[in-house]
Amino acid sequence: MEITRLSRRLFSTASVLRNAAETNRKVKTGVLMINMGGPEKLDQVHDYLLGIMTDRDMIQLPVQSKLGPWIAKRRTPEVQKKYSEIGGGSPILKWTNRQGELMCKKLNEVSKETGPHKHYVAFRYVTPFIDDAIEAMKKDGVEHVVAFSQYPQYSCATSGSSFNAIFDYAAKNKGIAESMKWSVIDRWSTNPLLAKVFADRIRTELNQIPEDVRHDTIILFSAHSLPLKAVQRGDPYPSEVGSTVQMVMNELNHCNPFNLVWQSKVGPLPWLGPFTDEALEAYVKKGKKNFILVPIAFVNEHIETLHELDIEYCHDLGKKLGVQNLRRAAAPNDHPLFIDALTDLVQQRLKSTAPGVSPKFLTRCPHCVNARCGQTKKWFAELCGARI
Repeated sequence: MEITRLSRRLFSTASVLRNAAETNRKVKTGVLMINMGGPEKLDQVHDYLLGIMTDRDMIQLPVQSKLGPWIAKRRTPEVQKKYSEIGGGSPILKWTNRQGELMCKKLNEVSKETGPHKHYVAFRYVTPFIDDAIEAMKKDGVEHVVAFSQYPQYSCATSGSSFNAIFDYAAKNKGIAESMKWSVIDRWSTNPLLAKVFADRIRTELNQIPEDVRHDTIILFSAHSLPLKAVQRGDPYPSEVGSTVQMVMNELNHCNPFNLVWQSKVGPLPWLGPFTDEALEAYVKKGKKNFILVPIAFVNEHIETLHELDIEYCHDLGKKLGVQNLRRAAAPNDHPLFIDALTDLVQQRLKSTAPGVSPKFLTRCPHCVNARCGQTKKWFAELCGARI
């Protein structure tokens, strides 16, 4: 009995020492999880909006240095009210950390030769900022960085703005980025596992709709809209969102009618439509009463899903229109297949012998007028061993 207890203690001690050694090992692969971010607290809302409204990669305004701050200040109380109605802040950091932890745990199992792996959250307009994440990777002695955009569909305003910010940081901190090997995952709109995740989320909601009207339920894939100026410039986002939609419907064997709609328009200029709320109103006038909204361009819950889709559309607008069923499919969040998708994307990038950045990423939009965009792509090409 004493020998058994002693063996258990020795085994426990060895396990603790082994875990401590793993913890102290230098991080070999850092996965930089890039996203816009969202304010966790109400007092962060103003600075968050200010960052967006003064970023010309995100939005172009006349006399932006003056108009941007004015819009941010004016919109702060309204946006704070919305955040207060979904719990006082955005859960995007919580979800990104959860996704990163699960992904790296799996990477450490399936890709031991590139481990240990650690995720670093890199937000554009709220802490933790991109600069902070790169500094943290340097401190941890990361050897290989995988800059992983958490926007499945590439847009110059979202992914492009973040990659430009990485270039800006490197320009101010000579040599820091070059001290690590870099690879880029800039888009993944046609990832098969991503399509399976959305299909599963949709099936869950379809099963909640009475069987006699289930087949007639319209699936509305809702994505953040884009100014038509950006679309005409050649931004690939609309076509990439459409490709995700088609893959999801293939997974569902085209079981229901569907359409792609757009949400979150800001300002008076023309934006890509039809808009989600106007599409709902138009379908109800045509006699349709059953809908499922799918946040097809969002990988985790945040204000556009929890407030705009859930409160403004599913609750308020649904009540006003007198719909029969108006449900919303959950974002991928920590769906097991979604964690598999993230893991697979990083693993395939690490295994690839091709240059660490895709030719598509290095190609500017046909009517691009942003010189900084060209500088960013040239820098990434040199950094990742590609030709431009």
